Order: sequence, then C-alpha cells, then structure tokens
Amino acid sequence: MPLRRWRIEARARIRQVFGQGEFLLWVTGNHLGALPVYDELARNALIVQLDAHLDIYNLSDCTAELSHGNFLLHVEEPPPRIVNLGHRELLLRPEYIQKYYHASFSAVELTVDSSGVLGKLREMCESAERVFLDLDCDVFDPTYFPAVPQSRPFGISPLFLPRLLDAVGRQRLVGFAICEFEPARDRHDRCLETLMWLIEYVLLWKYEK
Repeated sequence: MPLRRWRIEARARIRQVFGQGEFLLWVTGNHLGALPVYDELARNALIVQLDAHLDIYNLSDCTAELSHGNFLLHVEEPPPRIVNLGHRELLLRPEYIQKYYHASFSAVELTVDSSGVLGKLREMCESAERVFLDLDCDVFDPTYFPAVPQSRPFGISPLFLPRLLDAVGRQRLVGFAICEFEPARDRHDRCLETLMWLIEYVLLWKYEK
C-alpha cells in the first residue's frame, strides 16, 4: 500500500476483521505499526499492553513528529483504555502517565506482587466488552529474548504470559499484536521459536473447547 495511506488502509482491514467477528493477529515491525489497531478500537475496549517503554515521550530530546516512541500521543480520539504491564520507565512523571494510560504496572511491581497486579487486571478485563493484547517484545528481559532493537534490563519472563492470559479471559480477547522482533539479534532462532510457540498457544487457548 502507498506509505501515505498505510494508516487508512490498515484501519479498513482491521475494521473488516472485527466486523466479521474474527480474531485479529497483527504482526508489525516497530511499535508504530500498532497505531491503526489503537485507532480502530473503541472506548469499550481495553488494550493490555506489554512494553518496556511507555510510548508517550515528549522530552526535549524527542521528536514531536509521529514515531514509535510517541505514537500514543497521535491515537485518534476517543482513545481506548490502555493498561501497560512491564514498563521500566524512571523519568516520566505519574501524573503525565495517567493522562494516557488507564493503569500501568512496572516490571518491578510485577515481580514484587504479580498476583495482586493480575487480580487488578482481571477486574478491569471483566468490565470491558473487548480486550486486545499488544506485545512489544522488549518487555521481555534480554536474558530470555535478546532479539529486539532496544533491550532493557529487569524485564519479565515469557512464562508470565500464560498467567496473564488467564487473567484476561478467553471470551473477551479479540486480538493479539506482536512487534519489535529483530531477527538479526536472535540466537539460534530461540526468540523466533518463542514467538511461534506463543502464537500457537494463544490461538489454541482461545478456540480449544
């Protein structure tokens, strides 16, 4: 598709999938590629975002133009509710984060009180008509998943995701996005195998009776 129309065309295809009641599997390069999904999901949706970064950067050394570091500032109004899990932000102020995120739980909070965080997430998902899972691979600790452009230490383990899915609930989950996988940094295809297993697990978990 022409680059200038990518957002419009992507939204149309996403709308078609949701309109047919089908499950959306969305795979993209950097996190900016998930923007049309955020555009298309309505206020009655909850996006559970796994990401080491909160993509709302407005610091003096950051570009104000649309980028993978600030794409949430450009989501079409009204935005869906977004819950981040696993971020490692230290500089963004809580009051600024609250302007764009319904809730956020750092990787440290997940480590200290994972059961408490998942309990809160379960309550939020139960009040949502639809839930969408957005995975930025840099949420994983580089020990488990080094194949990302900008790895951050103190991340989560892939083994956390089955517990997360249990809290989300299969009935409300309408889609799954994956981004920021960089094959050149993979080691013996271990990260690729992790993602392929995860995709298969999510689909079987969603539809297996």
